[in-house]
Amino acid sequence: MRLISTFFILALLAVLGARGAESLPRVLLYTRNGLTLEGKKGFVHDNIPNSIVAIRELGAANGFAVDVSEEPRDFTTANLRKYRALVFSNTNNQIFDHEEQRAALQAYLRGGGGVAGIHSACGSMRDWPWFWALIGGSFVRHPKLQEFTVHVIDRQHPSTRFLGETWQVTDEFYFLRDMPAGLRVLLAGDLKNLVDPKKPAGVATSPLAWYHDYEGGRCWYTALGHRKEVYNDPIFRQHLLGGILWAMGTPSQ
Repeated sequence: MRLISTFFILALLAVLGARGAESLPRVLLYTRNGLTLEGKKGFVHDNIPNSIVAIRELGAANGFAVDVSEEPRDFTTANLRKYRALVFSNTNNQIFDHEEQRAALQAYLRGGGGVAGIHSACGSMRDWPWFWALIGGSFVRHPKLQEFTVHVIDRQHPSTRFLGETWQVTDEFYFLRDMPAGLRVLLAGDLKNLVDPKKPAGVATSPLAWYHDYEGGRCWYTALGHRKEVYNDPIFRQHLLGGILWAMGTPSQ
């Protein structure tokens, strides 16, 4: 009898736990790396598994559930309604297969949804100006991996409020094109000591993280996050967490 009672208690706890997980706000963590516009296999970051672990752990510790996908078919209007935010972690090149998937993303944003983009997300959909405007620009190039200084422009945002005036990072310094007006810059990389043979003359800094409202929704983006090891860094994790929570529209953020 005692064994039966114990079984029912454990079963009840399992059901309650499952219901609790179902009630949590959810984010979709999307990691698709598609073919280039020329139909060739593009570069795929080895940091993606690390980013998945980091964001899942952030969700578990901060009250949101994380679904992971690299399948474009998950981009339907009905499916995206489940999510408080979409996180594009190191997606690259053609990440959608057809127009219906693009339309689902547009409907999601126009319905008040949120997006967070990490690192090479800005290299996604290189033939789609709407997506460039959402993320905040389209990838052009980066010099070699190196340490550089990041200036913290906005220390009020949840993804940066814990930082000092500057932040030393070792990463790829991304340069983007077609950056829309109205981006609220959070971080800007210092060009003074950057080793870069193509460094623009007469420019002191270049944006590396920002946020903005877009067509009824919102988007946060960081160009940082190339090295897989950085996803274990508590400071970088806090940067990601603040951006994801802001994209979710969490009131306290």
